[in-house]
Amino acid sequence: MGADISSHFIERLTWDEVAHRIAAGHPAILPVGAAAKQHGFHLPLNTDRLQAEWFAARLAERIDALIWPTVTYGYYPAFIEYAGSASLSGATFEALIHEIAAEILGSGCKALFVLNTGISTLAPAERALSRLESGKVHHLRIYEGPRYVHAAETLSQQSYGSHADELETSLMLAIAPDMVEMARAEASPAIRHEVPGRLTPSDTNSPNYSRSGSYGDPTLATRAKGEVLLAALLDDLHEQVAAALAEREAPASRSVSR
Repeated sequence: MGADISSHFIERLTWDEVAHRIAAGHPAILPVGAAAKQHGFHLPLNTDRLQAEWFAARLAERIDALIWPTVTYGYYPAFIEYAGSASLSGATFEALIHEIAAEILGSGCKALFVLNTGISTLAPAERALSRLESGKVHHLRIYEGPRYVHAAETLSQQSYGSHADELETSLMLAIAPDMVEMARAEASPAIRHEVPGRLTPSDTNSPNYSRSGSYGDPTLATRAKGEVLLAALLDDLHEQVAAALAEREAPASRSVSR
């Protein structure tokens, strides 16, 4: 990351510096990542936030964007039985994203990228953003790009997983290895098939029982896997954003050519 990365985070700038950058046409990034959401015994509660801000910083460097403060509370109902985990209602989270995004666009930003590291947050965020001008706001589903999906399918050894698992732990080993306690990593119990519902640390009869809070097998994670996954993910993100920016600039180019 460049030495001047702080110049991309608006919370580290003065209001007139932000105004100047907006007027110059710099796009905006709104990271969405929980800071109070369990991630097993081996990862901190702010894992989603760490990832969201890491991805946002790299993306901002590539497209010279402004990064708004991370939305650290969201709709995370699957984890509320674990101490420290907090979840807003879906309606409250949807309203929150809509109002923040509307304010960012209202300040004059011509393009806004909402970078969402959650899963349960995807649908309410999509609903919130659908009520805004579609040509200006873009919802980045960071784990759905073709390169990342291919890399995940190629590297994964676990039979199932989606939370504090082999893949997410590998990403964290590459992003913030000092925040990962691999000695405490613990796989969730084996299952025959996935069942929707909340994870639980106490009901041993539940198909979603997980003493640690992991869903999958984080013991299989490695930094090498994480570096491959990160490279794929960042290429996917940049491709999505570059396409959106090119589409935004195309009408202006066609207008000038006339």
